[in-house]
Amino acid sequence: MSEHALSPIPDLAARGLDAERHARAVQDMFGRIAPTYDVLNRVLSVGRDASWREKAVDALRGAPRGPSLDLCAGTLDLTVLLDRARPHDRLIASDFSEPMLHAGRAKVPRAEIVVADAMALPFADASIAVVVCGFGVRNVADPARALREVRRVLVPGGVFVALELFRPSRWQTRVFHKAYASALLPAVGGLVSGERGAYAYLARSMDGFMSRGEYGAALWDAGFSNVESRELTLGVASIVRAEVRHDG
Repeated sequence: MSEHALSPIPDLAARGLDAERHARAVQDMFGRIAPTYDVLNRVLSVGRDASWREKAVDALRGAPRGPSLDLCAGTLDLTVLLDRARPHDRLIASDFSEPMLHAGRAKVPRAEIVVADAMALPFADASIAVVVCGFGVRNVADPARALREVRRVLVPGGVFVALELFRPSRWQTRVFHKAYASALLPAVGGLVSGERGAYAYLARSMDGFMSRGEYGAALWDAGFSNVESRELTLGVASIVRAEVRHDG
């Protein structure tokens, strides 16, 4: 991973969103697509999403032992990998969509299931050793606020890893993202799930989202250190990793 020059994060007002209304709409949407979510992840990523998640969990190497949180856990695909990597640690899967968590809870029976908003986590200060978030950052109404919450619950030396479809910097990947978001995602997602509108929203969320550099800047602003990022599959997806300073 290499550190990058980073630019500011867009704020909520600039994204034209009302936080409460946005959260409610996204929560309802994920509840509707929960039954077909796993299948569509495999189809729409041509199976690449599994290896991306493995790399995200690999990025936690060197992190302290202790409670592990899969934030925006969805159907617990990342929780499965966290369980394998940290089998003796307390394991928590949190998402604000209860149907998504219910759809995946059988994958990791020992995981604690917590229905919660990423912007108001129900965990004590400095109580979590690692937090990983896969493809959930785009769906948070106020990403900066969510990062402050992640920073609050992490122990000194704790590690946060985000796996996301950030806005790509390579022109080739931007062309692919545009075609994928405008045509393939809503068409295939709508056909399989019967919720074309939901996948049209996900397409828009990709098109208007921040770059990994902008997200990295938000991590610095939230009080993280050692912020690093890495492209996966020519920048289609990316991993951003950050730590909490021991003196912070």
